[in-house]
Amino acid sequence: MSSISVPTQEKDLNPFIKIKENLLNKRPEYLNIDHPEDLFSSEVNEYLSQYPLTRHIDICLHDLNGHVRGKQIDVQSLKKIYKGCYFPLSVYAMDLDGKVVEETGLGKSIGEPDMLCIPISGTLQPCAIQPETHAQLYLTMQDENGEGCKYEPRNLLSHIIAQLHQQDYYPVMSAELEFYLYKQNADGEDEVLSSQCFDLNTPDDYQYVLEEVEQIARLQSIEMIGIVAEAASGQYEINIQHTSNILRLCDQIMALKRIIKQVARKHQLHASFLAKPTLLKAGSGMHFHMSLCNASMQNLFSSNELSTPSKMLLKAISGMIQLMPASMAILAPNINSYRRFTLGHHVSMEANWGINNRNVAIRIPCSDQENQRLEYRVAGADCNPYLAIAVILIATLHGLEHQLDTPQPVHLAKSKHEHINLPKHQLEALNLLKNNPVLKKYLGKEFIEVWCTVKSAEYYNVYNQITETEQNWDI
Repeated sequence: MSSISVPTQEKDLNPFIKIKENLLNKRPEYLNIDHPEDLFSSEVNEYLSQYPLTRHIDICLHDLNGHVRGKQIDVQSLKKIYKGCYFPLSVYAMDLDGKVVEETGLGKSIGEPDMLCIPISGTLQPCAIQPETHAQLYLTMQDENGEGCKYEPRNLLSHIIAQLHQQDYYPVMSAELEFYLYKQNADGEDEVLSSQCFDLNTPDDYQYVLEEVEQIARLQSIEMIGIVAEAASGQYEINIQHTSNILRLCDQIMALKRIIKQVARKHQLHASFLAKPTLLKAGSGMHFHMSLCNASMQNLFSSNELSTPSKMLLKAISGMIQLMPASMAILAPNINSYRRFTLGHHVSMEANWGINNRNVAIRIPCSDQENQRLEYRVAGADCNPYLAIAVILIATLHGLEHQLDTPQPVHLAKSKHEHINLPKHQLEALNLLKNNPVLKKYLGKEFIEVWCTVKSAEYYNVYNQITETEQNWDI
């Protein structure tokens, strides 16, 4: 939706204006050059010149669920961390409760081994709380051979992006992140303040929080282009600027989630990224807009008419629709995620596409020729963005490399066999993922086994609890 609620810095909404300058940026993201200490020392010195009172730094990894795992170090330790530090491999076997799922084989059975983690260039940023004295830095894990850990979502996405670049494909993406803000009442229960869709006059408490979120995002160089009041009371959507730096886009999504939660807590509010925090209101999604360019930044999705999509766009859509049912295990990663897929809230329960239609899974929005793109609307706000974008790009590659049948757009799909249903339950989706050869090829058999093991454990942890409703049955 349009970005209208909270005023932001002036941005050019054309996704291709500044991307050309940065597309083939040669600065290494990982500090694996001949003298990494020089590069990192320069980055640290530049940061400390801006924030000379910095005392503490949160060094962070993101686990399978996108939760922050790490520790706090002092500023003297920061200057030495270019050499790396160690975290256990079992970080990537943790469930939503932060417990290691031993069935993955990454925990006690192999001695809980540590792996070297190195800083990611460009991610040293001020924290939302006490930014003058408190910073954060993202890490990436390596395996025993110095390669990217095969269980780390960010490394998986990096590998897939590299395969696209090798074929002269450069995705340009933006994200729309939905969430709820709640106020706790005297009984300690969450209470939503009233707001309306596209409402410019949000409640004072919420407006103050949203403005502070924008301020901290600017400190972290996150290119927000707006905040929208959504259809449900207390629900908002943040729009992030288009970029060809897909890894950085995901880093920014994760940073924004942390900012929103920290700022909300500071003001005695609760921020929720659950896909379906309440059954009576719309769920929260994470929508991705994507164009596909070549190295010269020519948009390969462009066509003369919106009503006649380009061949390249249709090939990408074909791959996405074929892999969408199996991708649901990633896009809807927990038992709550499937509650979002209900009628009446612009969430498709089929793998389908359409033009200027918010009821479909893949929407082609209105745009001029230069900015023609697709909007992938399936993922929930609870997804891990590194993995969600990974399956979108895998599907794009799959569609471009194979001669697949292009499904009819939703308004022309008449016969029953033209409708491809999405799985309605998490276990069904996990089974589809386990048996999908394309996703297994790109994500790796080992990763899929760990993912499915952790997610099955989370599912049964909820399923095996007796609800209060059951206990109150007169049986």
